[in-house]
Amino acid sequence: MSASLAVASSALSTLYRIVVYLFLQVAPISRAKYAIPVLYLGYVVSLYFGTPAFSEVIALKKEVVTIEEEKSEKNGDVVTDVTVSETTAVVPVVEQPTLKSALSTIIFSVPSPVRALRWVNLTINTLLLLAAGEFVFFPYFDSASDVVYSRVGALYPDVVKLVVRYPAAANATEHLVRVAWRQTDGNADTDAPWREGPLANLTAEHDWVRTVTLQGLWPSTSYEYRFEDGNNTALPYPAAPIRFHTAPDPRLHSGSHYRFVASSCMTPNFPYLPLHGRRIKGFDLLADYLWPSKPVPVSLPTPMPVAQNVSNTPASENNTLAENVTAPVVNVTTPGAEVSVPPTEFMIFMGDFIYADVPAYFGDDKEAYQRLYRRNYNSPSFRKVFERLPIIHTYDDHEIINNYAGMGNDSLPPFQNATNAFELYNADANYDPTDPETYYYDFRYGDAAFFVLDTRRYRSDIFSDDPSSHTMLGDKQLTALYNWLGKVNNTAVFKFVVSSVPFTQLWTYEALEDTWAAFPYEKSALLAALQSVPNVIVLSGDRHEFAAIEFESGDAGHNVVEISTSPMSMFYVPLIRTLRPRSEEVVNKTRERVVVNEEGSEEVERYVEEVPREKVLRYIAEGNYKWSTIEVDTRDYSHPVVKVEIMIDGKPAYHLDILGKPVKLQSTTALGALVPQSFKGVLDRIGLKPSRWF
Repeated sequence: MSASLAVASSALSTLYRIVVYLFLQVAPISRAKYAIPVLYLGYVVSLYFGTPAFSEVIALKKEVVTIEEEKSEKNGDVVTDVTVSETTAVVPVVEQPTLKSALSTIIFSVPSPVRALRWVNLTINTLLLLAAGEFVFFPYFDSASDVVYSRVGALYPDVVKLVVRYPAAANATEHLVRVAWRQTDGNADTDAPWREGPLANLTAEHDWVRTVTLQGLWPSTSYEYRFEDGNNTALPYPAAPIRFHTAPDPRLHSGSHYRFVASSCMTPNFPYLPLHGRRIKGFDLLADYLWPSKPVPVSLPTPMPVAQNVSNTPASENNTLAENVTAPVVNVTTPGAEVSVPPTEFMIFMGDFIYADVPAYFGDDKEAYQRLYRRNYNSPSFRKVFERLPIIHTYDDHEIINNYAGMGNDSLPPFQNATNAFELYNADANYDPTDPETYYYDFRYGDAAFFVLDTRRYRSDIFSDDPSSHTMLGDKQLTALYNWLGKVNNTAVFKFVVSSVPFTQLWTYEALEDTWAAFPYEKSALLAALQSVPNVIVLSGDRHEFAAIEFESGDAGHNVVEISTSPMSMFYVPLIRTLRPRSEEVVNKTRERVVVNEEGSEEVERYVEEVPREKVLRYIAEGNYKWSTIEVDTRDYSHPVVKVEIMIDGKPAYHLDILGKPVKLQSTTALGALVPQSFKGVLDRIGLKPSRWF
């Protein structure tokens, strides 16, 4: 019985360690938090009752006993009888275990009669239990109620939104904080006087958070701000003023050249590291990427074919690259090389900013949701980024609860408490919503236009009703999106549609719950609309993998490219792959080829080929830390380009160039279009404000 329990203890210990490893390093599946203590308890019980009754190594030993006995014969002779007997005995042997056997016992929980090794195994398993407990319960006990922070949200040409959290002293119910601001000259220090900005009335009711609007700014201009009390005395935070750069005026068609970052999905301290509950490693890597502390070798892409987003007219010898042709860039590292890169102006975070239900759900409670946002903003890793880079947000299911579908019913729990925290900490600093009291919005930055979707609030219950009636966006949002497409068709070069979930139907696992696969009718109509507009790029997240997808339009319209990137700092699933390489649905595409006729001369022959509606350009599943850096370059309106760089675990993994179709932008009657920037600077110095004239 004891031996059987010893084997059971070893098996339970091994299984327990595998589950803990998967939970803390591979994927924090919620069910594992119940399995771990059960396995640990089973291990301890079997260890106690299955402990051998000895504490030394034993061996079998043979002993030979010889007995001599003298006897007297009748004739008087004395003879000796010799009796030999052999016995086997179990005896203890004092023998120290070898290093190999000790390691096998510790690593694989092999039963051992050595008490010290059994104690080592018990200690290891107990430490693993404590590690799992820290990971699960740290978000609850780390309230971050005293966190002070500020960040920049939406950037307009003349307005910026600022978020501030500055708790008052104990027992106070409100705290008045004033924003002071001034113009700066790039990165140089300035002695310009501070100007009074808006007053933020911070209250305990709103968790000491407020979004304020700073107005009266100039386009494409650098500013800095700080906070003051009622006596105009600078407050301790921030230690140095926080800087930002306003957006360019979209009415000035002078070309744009900038970068932005896109990603989604993050949770602190995953993969788990003991006593690092506030670390979000993905943002450590992003900060090093954006603002390296020392010069690093520059990776230069070798020349290669690029993706082209152009009208699909019949091909000829001179435009054989009219189709999207892509391949990963091979990086050539050039030590000491200096490559001019445009500034990174903002980040789009595409949902799952918090994981309300991973690894544990602490209930439909307003404070529980707010605590998770505070925890993220209390992260030193995240602070490196949000104090220097404006961030705008959308949300996905984990800001509420896994696989949430709102069905247009705001009273459906836990929507109210979840979105209360989302509004306070993230949504209020976004661009103004397209429709009042909604979370979808659009904005312009230079020659690019953006529409950020809400894919959860209006989503239908996909397991009921007729699939043809299923909607992800709802009628009102869908109408706003179509109106936006019509508005930006000839007023912006590139159009970005931001979806928290993938637009493609090529993903399989949980595709109905997460992607657009469960909404085929709405998706088909929307794709047709997107392909009627040139230079549309879809940005998405959620899948914890990277993929670049091309949507083929056939002979009419424009191809659409989707860039799906996640996680920013979370798990990925090794070994298992869930993305199909192409769709079964096909479209007809006319191609041309040169053939030699019977007379020996060449002629162009047209033929129709069936091509997949959707196909994978590149798929990379590996990596806990992923983001896309997207460079928009419209300085040459005849050759606009978007350059996409995929960063995985802090290293370049893939490059993609998307050549846009030239767009004849509608002219503007704005006075600013006729005023040179240098002359505006002169007017600024004498106190005039030309930015208010147009």
